[in-house]
Amino acid sequence: MPDTGYLIAAVATAVAVTWALRALPFAALAPLRSSPLIAFLNAAMPVGVMVILTAYTLRGFDPHLPRQAWPTGLALALTVALHLWRRNVLLSITAGTTAHVVLAGAVFT
Repeated sequence: MPDTGYLIAAVATAVAVTWALRALPFAALAPLRSSPLIAFLNAAMPVGVMVILTAYTLRGFDPHLPRQAWPTGLALALTVALHLWRRNVLLSITAGTTAHVVLAGAVFT
């Protein structure tokens, strides 16, 4: 069994590393708050999320298979229409995803 000094040093090292790793993001973010890059990402990320979700959804899209294509097409149309109408990213993503899951589930059951 290791001696008491070794165990105390091991626990102190683990505590210091854990504390540093948890504090590091907050310390790194402080100077970035006034950064123009962060302001740009704040404005552009909703569009980025929409593009990634669209690409992920349409990766296996085959318009020649109507049984699989119509749920995707309807959900995509709903998402675009909601976004153009309400300009609410959360609403359009949630409604489009829900519509796709429900419609695709109805087709494959």
